[in-house]
Amino acid sequence: MIDPISAIGMATAAYNGIKKAVATGRELHDMAGTLQKWATSMSDLDFAHKQAQNPPMFKKMFGASQIEQNALEVWGHKQKAKEMREEMKTHISFYYGPSAWDEIVRIEGDMRKKRKEAVYAAEERKQLILEWIVGITIGAAAIGVLATIFWLIGSAQGKW
Repeated sequence: MIDPISAIGMATAAYNGIKKAVATGRELHDMAGTLQKWATSMSDLDFAHKQAQNPPMFKKMFGASQIEQNALEVWGHKQKAKEMREEMKTHISFYYGPSAWDEIVRIEGDMRKKRKEAVYAAEERKQLILEWIVGITIGAAAIGVLATIFWLIGSAQGKW
């Protein structure tokens, strides 16, 4: 799972870097790396929020309290990210014009799409494989317990 604490930490660092660069009058193209880090971490935070809203079945069964805590934590980070986004939109639109913010939103959308195709798809596949392994293991254990019960009943009745 994408770690929301790391994602918000990277987003905050990138946000502070962008804010300083805007205040000193640097051009947006000079901040490309920082903007990319910010967009990536915002995308990771959105993915973590999506995962927190729909946790895997085995986590629902074995860690319900942790799921609620994680969901609240991700929600708090999401609110902080929303505030950063609004403040950054104001700064960039004021210094560079609204078209610059539109360009940043477009870049962020491209980053989300690329990360969804690469990183998030792999994470979801891993999660699906893990769920299948846990499900098959529980099913095999249940079949083993039932077979043992039938064998014990059969041997007690003298059938085996």
